[in-house]
Amino acid sequence: QRKSPTDLLVDAIVHGMSEIKAKHIVVMDLREITHAMADYFVICHGTSHTQVQSIAQSIERETIENLSERPLHTEGEKNGSWILMDYIDVVAHVFDEPSRAFYGLEDLWADAVVTNIDAEKFKYVKPTTK
Repeated sequence: QRKSPTDLLVDAIVHGMSEIKAKHIVVMDLREITHAMADYFVICHGTSHTQVQSIAQSIERETIENLSERPLHTEGEKNGSWILMDYIDVVAHVFDEPSRAFYGLEDLWADAVVTNIDAEKFKYVKPTTK
């Protein structure tokens, strides 16, 4: 079964996160939530501002190299406590641990279907066509 472009994008983002040892990666399916601004949120956190920035760079590298996709908009690269990467249908959120706890996106969007990703077991299959 072929994956949709959105599913391929989610996989590339998760792979970018896992390559830099992101913590507690979750995929939130927002498609059934009225007025949600994206189909998916992919959320993780790092243990330092340097790791947060490295995770965001890894996500961008993976999505460009494997899908020729760039985020439409990115925020927070300089402060390193919360970097948001908007790919329109998918929004990647890379937090430091205190900011993730403070903003509580998983609680804010509690109606979403949440999938916890085991980065150790996640197998990324690069798309055969871009």
